[in-house]
Amino acid sequence: MERATVAVTAATTAASTPLVACCAPLAQPRMSEADAETTAAVFKALADPARVRLLNLLATAEGPTCVCQLTPVIGLSQPTVSHHLKKLVQAGLLQREQRGIWAYYSVDREGIARAGAALELEGATV
Repeated sequence: MERATVAVTAATTAASTPLVACCAPLAQPRMSEADAETTAAVFKALADPARVRLLNLLATAEGPTCVCQLTPVIGLSQPTVSHHLKKLVQAGLLQREQRGIWAYYSVDREGIARAGAALELEGATV
């Protein structure tokens, strides 16, 4: 019974005490909600090691690369590689070009630049 009284007294005291600001408010965020969503999608796409490897292969390729060239290097089935590539295209990191029945992929340099800008932390005190 003694514990219950102490808890009620503490709750009553806390509720009747006015809140005091202990810190200055943060500055306005430099990143919009939409930019945060886009950036999160990029990092979500890169959360898989196979996708990171695919992006690296395409970044070092001499030109657009067919999915059939990527499959043996990655060691996954063609449908799995195509799935990973689709996720990277949706995240804005790759471009896809259809040539007949084959799809060719290349790095979207603007998409990579946007992803890199999210990591620059402009104005940060880190």
